Amino acid sequence: VMEVNKDMRIADVLEISPETAEIFMGFGMHCFACPMGSMETLEEAAAVHGIDLNELLKKLNDFINKK
Repeated sequence: VMEVNKDMRIADVLEISPETAEIFMGFGMHCFACPMGSMETLEEAAAVHGIDLNELLKKLNDFINKK
């Protein structure tokens, strides 16, 4: 079982599962396509975008672990 956590970078999650781009876009996070996506942690990106971090982590983990 893979566990996505708040300290991972967006780029790390996309490397594990490129299909998670749809989840990021669903939250209005298009930053995976910009340089900040490779530097920001999920916690930082959620704060910048005003997104509930726990909800984002749950959706990412649910998606990745269903594969």
